[in-house]
This record gives sequence, C-alpha cells and structure tokens, in this order.
Amino acid sequence: MPADKVWWRDGVLYQIYPRSFSDSNGDGIGDLRGIIERLDHLGWLGIDGLWINPVMPSPNMDWGYDVSDYKAVDPELGTLEDVDELVAEAGQRDIRILFDLVPNHTSDQHPWFRDAIGSRTARYRDLYVWADPKEGGPPNNWLSVFGGESAWELDEASGQYYLHNFLRHQPDLNWWNDQVREEFDDILRFWFDRGVAGFRIDVAHAMIKDRELRDNLPVDDETDERARRIGQQPIYNMNRPEAHEVIQRWRALSDRFDPPRILVGETFVLDLGKMIAFYGERNDELNLAFNFPFVFASLDGGALRKVVDETESLLLPESWPVWTGSNHDVGRLGTRWCEGAEDRTRCALMMLLTLRGTPFLYYGDEIGMVEPELTKDQLRDPVGLRFWPEPRGRDGCRTPMQWTPEKGAGFTTPEATPWLPIGDAGACNVADQRHEARSVLHLTRALIMLRASSPDLQTGSYEPLETPQGVWAWRRGERVTVALNLSSQEVTLEDLSGEVALSTNRDRDGDRIGDRVSVGPWEGLVIQT
Repeated sequence: MPADKVWWRDGVLYQIYPRSFSDSNGDGIGDLRGIIERLDHLGWLGIDGLWINPVMPSPNMDWGYDVSDYKAVDPELGTLEDVDELVAEAGQRDIRILFDLVPNHTSDQHPWFRDAIGSRTARYRDLYVWADPKEGGPPNNWLSVFGGESAWELDEASGQYYLHNFLRHQPDLNWWNDQVREEFDDILRFWFDRGVAGFRIDVAHAMIKDRELRDNLPVDDETDERARRIGQQPIYNMNRPEAHEVIQRWRALSDRFDPPRILVGETFVLDLGKMIAFYGERNDELNLAFNFPFVFASLDGGALRKVVDETESLLLPESWPVWTGSNHDVGRLGTRWCEGAEDRTRCALMMLLTLRGTPFLYYGDEIGMVEPELTKDQLRDPVGLRFWPEPRGRDGCRTPMQWTPEKGAGFTTPEATPWLPIGDAGACNVADQRHEARSVLHLTRALIMLRASSPDLQTGSYEPLETPQGVWAWRRGERVTVALNLSSQEVTLEDLSGEVALSTNRDRDGDRIGDRVSVGPWEGLVIQT
C-alpha cells in the first residue's frame, strides 16, 4: 500500500469467527493455523485487515467472551507461536491482524475472580463490582442482558453480590479501580509488542458503572426495542460518560507505538450522537466506532440514507465512519437484510464497499452465505438456549465457512463432526464461485479491486443525490456515482453519465451512459466519468 494511504481507512476489513473459519487438525473446530492456511484466499480477495473474534483461553460459557487468561491462546485454537506466525504470514500479504478485547468482564474462572470470591479482604476483590444486599435481595434493579434476570449473583461465603451484566459466569470488572486500568494497559502492550495491529473492543460503551449503583429507569415510549425486551433503560449499569476516559487512555497508549495501533469499538448504542461521541471531541478515542443504527436499519434506501446522512453530518472532519451488515451477534446480511435473495445481497455488498468509510465484511459475506435453520438440540449459544424459540440465538450466523461442496465443506475433514452444523455448502461455497465469473464472490472481489484503484472510492466525499422512492444514489469524490435500486420496480435516473465500472449482475459492465439510465429491480451500478 502506498505510503500516503492508511490501511484501516482506505482498505477493506474482514471479520473471522475463528472456531468457524478453517479447521487445520480435523477436530471440527476452526483454529489459528486454519486461518494461516486460508490467507491466500484473503489476499486474493483484497483484504487489508482481519478482526478475529476472541482467541484467549475461555471456558466458553459465551464462546470466548468469558476470558480466563488475557495473555495466552486457547489450546483449542492454537498457541502464541501460531499468533506470531499468523502476524508474520499475514504481513507478507499486507494484511494486518486485529484481536478482540473483552474488558467489561472476565470469566468466573479467571485467577483474579477465583481469588476475589469468598473473602471481602481478598487481594483481587476490588477488581470486580461488589455490593451488599438491599432489603434482603440484590443491591438494585439492574437486569442481565442475557436473560432479563437480576444482574447480581450472591456470593454466600462473603454475603455480598457481584455484578454480571451478561451471564453469571462473566463477572463485571470494576473500572473505577486503577489496578484494573493498569492491568489492561499491560494487556494491550503485551499483544501490541507481538505485532497485533489493534483491537476491536467488546461492549466499549459498558465498562463503567454508576458509582452510586442507582436503579435503572423503566422503559417508556422512547425506549428502543432491545431495551424494551430486557425491561429497563440501561443508563446506570452501562452507557456512563466516564467510559470515554478509559478509551482516551488506550488511544494515547496505542498512538505511542510505531506504527500506531488502532481501536475499533463495539459501540452498541442506537443514538447516533452518543455513538459519534466515542470518536472523542478531539478525535482522541476510537479510530472506528461500529454504527449500529445502520446495522439495524432495513435494506431500504430511505432508512439507510437517513442514517448515513446524519452520521456524515455529525462526524468531525478528522473522524472516519465504518459500515457493516453482518457480524457474529446481529446475523448475516444475506439472511436478515436480503432474505436469501442473491440480487439483494449483491446490492448490499455494493453499498458497503462504495460508501465513504471503512467496510467490514464478515466471513462468508463474499459468497453470500446465509444462516441455516438449526434445531434447539444443535444450539451452543447461551442466548438461543435461554430464549428459544424467539430469538433463536446467534448460532445460525456462526456456522462454519463453506469452502467446497463436499462433506465437511472444506472447513474440516469429511470424518469430523463440526462444532456447529454446516449450512448448504453444495449451493454456496468458495470453490464453485471461484470458477464462476459472474458469481457473488467475483463481484465482491471486483468491488474491492475497484475501491483499491480509485482515490474517490477510498477517501472521496459523500454527496447524496435526489432519486425516486426506493432508489439510493450518491456521488463519491469527483468521478464516481453509485446508484442502488432497492425496490422491485425498474426506475429511470436522470443526469447521470459516464461508464459503468461495475453492475451488480455484471452484464452492464463497461456500458456507456448518456444523460439517463434505467436501473432494474434490485440492481446497482457504479458509474465513472
């Protein structure tokens, strides 16, 4: 990448759920060596950075998001030596590695918590959030995100409750304690020294809790659907303003490295102003903050444009947006946005890869993978197990990557039992799509290649255009226009001219356009002048 380009701003990033990407040893579980073996695919695709979900040791009550050791690798996934090889091999292909950091809570099997529980005078007691009973019950009304039950668990030996905003196996850390902050400074340095290029920060908005442990307020007409499902507004057990101080501290630490490391935040807030605040008033917090109002908007031009336009209006000039349609929690874009329709998936990918901002693809997005239907006895996700049948949990978007049509899907050996069932690999896989010039995979690669060759698509401005209902079009920089017809009706657009650099169905690539162009149902065009 030329010296004037910034890899995380100008490139395309790709999320890997490591247990589901590629199994190198035939045990049915993806691992770090499996990722190494698939780097050529990612290099061919044009990926600039990988965000890898947690690889640290974990009892897997929440599949890696309950960490028992922040400076090691889970033996099922590999070793520290594998990390070093992954960083080096990826670097040979100009691909950077981001790891997942889970700072809100640890596993209840972490040595800190094993020490802390049982005695009020334990060495690590104050690394966690403890409180005395109130009127014979929990200290306040806070509810767990994973179940709507009390977020407090009684430790009978000491007579106090500990906080767990998620599972009871995930005790929350006390970020008012300077020792917690110092421990995590050391954790960041440990991985940065190994060449990791940055972190995606899990629930970045949730680290700090109200010091007075005040009750959350009840839901009202303005409360978003997800909070309504839990039954209260999470304003005191998370979303506290002091979290910004922690992120500012990490940004300063990250910027001292050469090259600077980056911070990507899971800013799970549905108010755009609050999300934008995580970039910092002086652009001194997150490098990238995931935009969940965009993620949860429907695949509708009006709804998506509204989020993008408002985001662009609120961002500081130095800050940079990020767009994604899939991840390990919210589901796959091919299912939740596109309902399995390939033409819609093609439009969604064109949108993500041509907006101003950094696109994150989720493994399998490049081939249009969808979520298979799973039965309750196939579930591994605590959310699905708790709430079945609705919601059905997150396992459907975590099933193994479909590399080939054969049994095992190229993810594992034909004889192995994969940790989650494999979807319909015969209908959708990398190998077959590599040989089909008009496949979703080749469209994704062509979009990435076009982006890489176009300064307008990398850093050019975003200017929305007036269009008929159902159509969303915008100009990027001086020479590029993108038009997406997100409807079932053909439309005609005026005042567009140039050459079609890419069309979603590929049969209009290279066409010349005069002053008007017809765009078919669920069709997208990238036009260059």
